[in-house]
Amino acid sequence: MKITVFTDGSSRGNPGPGGYGIIMCAPEHNYRKEFSAGYRLTTNNRMELLAVIVSLENLRSKGHKVDIYSDSKYVVDSVSKGWLAGWVAKGFKDKKNPDLWRRYIEAAKGQYVSFHWIKGHNEHPENERCDALAVAAARPDLCSGIQVSKPDKRDNTPGIPGIHEQLLSHSLRGIPNFSYI
Repeated sequence: MKITVFTDGSSRGNPGPGGYGIIMCAPEHNYRKEFSAGYRLTTNNRMELLAVIVSLENLRSKGHKVDIYSDSKYVVDSVSKGWLAGWVAKGFKDKKNPDLWRRYIEAAKGQYVSFHWIKGHNEHPENERCDALAVAAARPDLCSGIQVSKPDKRDNTPGIPGIHEQLLSHSLRGIPNFSYI
């Protein structure tokens, strides 16, 4: 099955409150679903990457052709230009976000993932919608404060020691449930 995914991440401060927004579509099944979640302390790159990961983790079976559209050069180039393979070979030495990259690798297994870079804030309707979802999810005045993720304790990422992400808000919109995909 062909799945089209649009993602965006946002952070107000780097680190600071952040969020991601996702739109997942399966056009031949007339399916569209939106996801978003916000975190109290994170970075923009973590949210960009987490959006991709969450979209892949929501696929309940393997073997899909997944086209991911992102305005993050960090995410798109890391995979498309083969940088990620080099980081894996070197054990992620001196690389940021190894916990999320490992999670991405697991989520992408068995899928046929293609990345496409789109210019952000350029009136692309799905990218603008994902941005709005990400920004809204990051608003601390709308959140519940449930802890959901911490980087791997072995993550000695320079620049953000002990970053602690906490879920601020979570939203799922769309019909039907994505479990059949």
